[in-house]
Amino acid sequence: MRFRRRRSRSSGITSLIVALGLAGGAGLVLKPSGRLLEGRAQVTDGDTIRIGETRIRIKGIDAPELEQRCARAGRTYACGEISRRALIDLVSGETVRCRAAGRDRYQRILARCTVAGRDIGARMVEDGWAVSYGRDYDYEETRARNRSAGLWEGEFERPQDWRRAHVHGG
Repeated sequence: MRFRRRRSRSSGITSLIVALGLAGGAGLVLKPSGRLLEGRAQVTDGDTIRIGETRIRIKGIDAPELEQRCARAGRTYACGEISRRALIDLVSGETVRCRAAGRDRYQRILARCTVAGRDIGARMVEDGWAVSYGRDYDYEETRARNRSAGLWEGEFERPQDWRRAHVHGG
C-alpha cells in the first residue's frame, strides 16, 4: 500500500505569496526604476539630495565637487559650494518629486527630479551650476555656455575630470 502525502491548498498559496513578496522586495532593492519618491529634500552637493533616508543622485547632470574651485576674472572661487547653494535655492521649502531610474555605483538612486513641475537637472545645467552628464541636457548646457552662465562665466574643469585628478590621487 502506498501512502501519499497530501499538501494542503492553503500552504501552497502561502508559499506563493511569500515567494512573490520576496521577489517584489528584491525588485525594490535591485531595480528601483519607476519608483516615485517625494518630500522635502536635504541637499548634499550640487547633484545629490536626500529625501528621508534615501540618497538620490540627479540623473543626467554632474556638478562640481564641494572642494572644487573654479576661476573667474583671474580669481578662484568655491564653485562646488556655489553649485550646492544653487540646488538648495531650487528645492528649499518645496516638495521634490523624483522618479527613480536605477542606481549608481555608490548605490544612490538615480532619478529625474522636479519641483513645481520643473526639471531640477535641466535648471541646474541651464543656470550653469552643473554640466550635462551623458547627453541628457546638452541643449541646456549649450544655452548656459552661450550666455556665460554660472561655471561658464570663467574657467573650470569638468567635475568628472576634476575627480580623476584629485579624488583618486591623480
